[in-house]
Amino acid sequence: MLVLTRKIGESIAIDDNIKIVVVQIKGKQVRLGIQAPKDTKIHREEVYQAIQEQNQMASEARPEDIEEFRHKITTELSEN
Repeated sequence: MLVLTRKIGESIAIDDNIKIVVVQIKGKQVRLGIQAPKDTKIHREEVYQAIQEQNQMASEARPEDIEEFRHKITTELSEN
């Protein structure tokens, strides 16, 4: 892990197209700004982990589970 010290307004460059800027420091919190291409996915770690868990669960689903879910959603939508 690379550990850097930065002040407000200073930045870190990752490759040629990602820039992380220290925007604010308030107590123990640091506010960061991230400049990256629109197709770059950026998430807080806990959100990223939740997405990974959901993807894993979806990849393990059996075809009959998917069909049951599709039927349930279709039924609920047609009732509304």
